[in-house]
Amino acid sequence: MSRTADAGRRLWAGLFGTWGNTAITLVALAALAWALPPMLRWMVLDATWAGGPEACAARDGACWAFIAAKLRFILFGFYPFAEQWRAAGALALVLLMLGVSAWPRVWSAKLLVAWIAALAVACLLLRGWPGVAAVETSRWGGLPLSLLMSIGALGGAFPLAIALALGRRSELPVVRWLCLGFIELARGVPLIAVLYAATLVLPLALPPGVSFDTLLSVQIAITLFFSAYLAEIIRAGLQSIPDSQFEATAALGFGPWQALRLVILPQALRAVAPALVTLAIGVLQSTSLVAAVGIFDLLNAARAAASDPAWLGFYDEAFVFAGAVYFALCFAASRYSLWLERRRN
Repeated sequence: MSRTADAGRRLWAGLFGTWGNTAITLVALAALAWALPPMLRWMVLDATWAGGPEACAARDGACWAFIAAKLRFILFGFYPFAEQWRAAGALALVLLMLGVSAWPRVWSAKLLVAWIAALAVACLLLRGWPGVAAVETSRWGGLPLSLLMSIGALGGAFPLAIALALGRRSELPVVRWLCLGFIELARGVPLIAVLYAATLVLPLALPPGVSFDTLLSVQIAITLFFSAYLAEIIRAGLQSIPDSQFEATAALGFGPWQALRLVILPQALRAVAPALVTLAIGVLQSTSLVAAVGIFDLLNAARAAASDPAWLGFYDEAFVFAGAVYFALCFAASRYSLWLERRRN
């Protein structure tokens, strides 16, 4: 049987193989038949694709002309219009690094160095350098900021998470209790509360005349928050390594740290690679919460675009577009996670 025929047979069995599958399939089809026609009319048939606010007001469908007019603002927020080529360059550099990093064969210390250099260049592009206009972090926004915050949180949380995972497995009670306390505290508090503490409580604790960059404080808060979740994933990977691996490294004369770096940790990370990708998706989605503390990430920039008096009220289109961008990134990451799992097996 050909691969296509086998896939078709399994698909048919999954949809109509049993009475239960058939009932679920029919209910799903009925729901699609009820929901899709009005969505199609609003999004495509009755939509306005070009023109101004007056053209959109004359039709009942979506105003995609609003997205075309405000696209640069949605993507880059309040970043100076004339300097948005720098934000676009930072975005392109980050996307390029994500594409290169998707191939396991390039995973090495050199890739880590390349990421550090790429993030430094991206921040330099956004911030500015001598001879080029400096842009304050309060004016950074849009998709570049969302991606940089996500990658920065994961990159910063990784070494801390490894230390927490090892500390929770430590034989020293004080170390184990401290790591366990931090992990449980971070996992038991909503991220939005952590963000409010970082932006509202922290400035009150600083001495008079001392200020702390809001974006940096939010970045640190997100990094610390997700380091607890990442630590539990890494700990699960470490627990999946059989005792024979530890015994083999000891028999070969490896020290504890050498065995961990060269043998144990690489296997543990490979075992939980799909879970790491899933956490990365969650981090990207969670960065939308920074809108609550006044940072103009992609979602907040889309909301602000619909507050423009010239295009007031097109919130549906703004949020649909932002949701489509998030969906494209997260769906690509989820498919990549499945590919990694099949490759590992």
